[in-house]
Amino acid sequence: MSKDVEFYFDLGSPATYLAYTQLPTICARTGSQLIYRPILLGGVFKATGNASPATIPAKGRYMFQDLDRYAHRYGVPLKFNPHFPINTLMLMRAVTGIQLRQPQRFVAFIDCLFRALWVDGKALDDPATVAAVLSQNGFNPEEVLAMTADEEIKAALKDHTEHAVKRGVFGAPTLFVGDQMFFGQDRLDFVIEALA
Repeated sequence: MSKDVEFYFDLGSPATYLAYTQLPTICARTGSQLIYRPILLGGVFKATGNASPATIPAKGRYMFQDLDRYAHRYGVPLKFNPHFPINTLMLMRAVTGIQLRQPQRFVAFIDCLFRALWVDGKALDDPATVAAVLSQNGFNPEEVLAMTADEEIKAALKDHTEHAVKRGVFGAPTLFVGDQMFFGQDRLDFVIEALA
């Protein structure tokens, strides 16, 4: 019997990007389904009293060194984004909109945005930069921007975030296999064990 991996994510987290680079392969290898759950990390932080490790200078420096180690282990590119932290409200509304309205393009959509943030170091809290990235990747920026103002989509992202908090999510990435919760991209070994 195949299992699901629920992936609670926000594009603005470099650890989430690293998990994203590994999860499709893990799920394919284990015959599992990857279920993407977009959330607003800022909303999760506010609801739980948590904060980004980057807000603590010593911890932030260590975190980026550690993420770089994992990127080398995984064989994937990772560049510290000079614009970090990025306000991802617009991005995560867009992600939610594409998931709801154009699900067949969802993976390509988040892929181009993850790459723009964590490989190319783009300032994706700037609408003009987002528009350029979307255009270069075959998306209509005006259509996507309209989604970010759509009340149904705004409500959906808020609902997803509130539901995540109710499940115990306090940061990203958070993964669930059944009722088992795993926080952080450095817990993927435990995810694999849970899927075995």
